[in-house]
Amino acid sequence: MEIRSYRAADEGAVIGLWEACGLTRSWNDPRKDIARKMAEQPELFLVGTVGGDLVATAMAGYDGHRGWVYYLAVAPGHRRKAFGRALMHEVERLLLARGCPKVNLQVRTDNAEVLEFYRKLGYAVDERVSLGRRLIPDQ
Repeated sequence: MEIRSYRAADEGAVIGLWEACGLTRSWNDPRKDIARKMAEQPELFLVGTVGGDLVATAMAGYDGHRGWVYYLAVAPGHRRKAFGRALMHEVERLLLARGCPKVNLQVRTDNAEVLEFYRKLGYAVDERVSLGRRLIPDQ
């Protein structure tokens, strides 16, 4: 898999991948999420390709205190090939180069397979409650 930065021409393939992986939600417009990311640290939006086909994504950010990872996705037909691991290592490398001391991410509590994936990468559950408040509705 080749890892590179997201390009505008990737939008349709990225959204298709996110939909295939069950990452989209009615309250989050993926086009708006992409546009917002391209306005802030666009170099931290990565895609993975195989033979020119987009098969993986990872969106990261660093706020000066913590790094965050969103939209890590690997196409169902390309799983178990270490593509997710490779993307996470690249995200961590890019965040570490910025001086990022810790990476956070969120996983839905019922997603046992993904929780195990991150555990194997050395991530652990932080005893925290994640809170959120929508400031700009996407609908």
